[in-house]
Amino acid sequence: MNAMSRNTFIVLLLSAMLAPDVSTAQTTDLDLRRLPWDIFAETMIFDGKTSTYIYTDIKFSQGVISIESDEGRATLDQNNSGSWIFSGNVKIDVNTSKIECDSAELLFDGNVLTKATVTGRPAAFSLQSTGLNDATYAEARKLLYDVQSGVIEFSEQATITESGNEISSSYLMYDINERRINANSLGVDDDRVRITYTPTDSTIEKEALVEGGDR
Repeated sequence: MNAMSRNTFIVLLLSAMLAPDVSTAQTTDLDLRRLPWDIFAETMIFDGKTSTYIYTDIKFSQGVISIESDEGRATLDQNNSGSWIFSGNVKIDVNTSKIECDSAELLFDGNVLTKATVTGRPAAFSLQSTGLNDATYAEARKLLYDVQSGVIEFSEQATITESGNEISSSYLMYDINERRINANSLGVDDDRVRITYTPTDSTIEKEALVEGGDR
């Protein structure tokens, strides 16, 4: 996968996954705090000692974000600051992106998402970009996104695939503000950064035309 494809994929993935309203680029924290939470569940228990809400078979939504899981636990204050932990068959849908994982922890300051941690064996991510036939697919055992710093980290057997091209590493980091991606390995052969590039039919045809013109 070339650098442009990787950058395009990650920017789209982050925008689709974690931006509360990808259609409005100028959304402010004040706007986000006004978005309601809709919760549907089979059961709900409130633990007063820990101020924790426990839901089973839960469906949670806020704006364009929709989450389903076997269980959801929310530990929040009166301003909705705190954490949501979803576990068991977690499915997250946001616009054209889908995530399937074992667990996801979302940290909120008020109604505003500040950090997200997704884990799985592995966690699977897919994104269907507008105007493209092929979906972008990613796997990692852990994803950590710091919304305030604009940095997302893929770790533990991270792999990104698009149009047959693949980059894999033990650790991938993307800085949204700098538009920079870093791939690091543990320094051993099996964990080195690996890139697999698969030429497309159009690329082969162009190369054939160039070779034909040189004769």
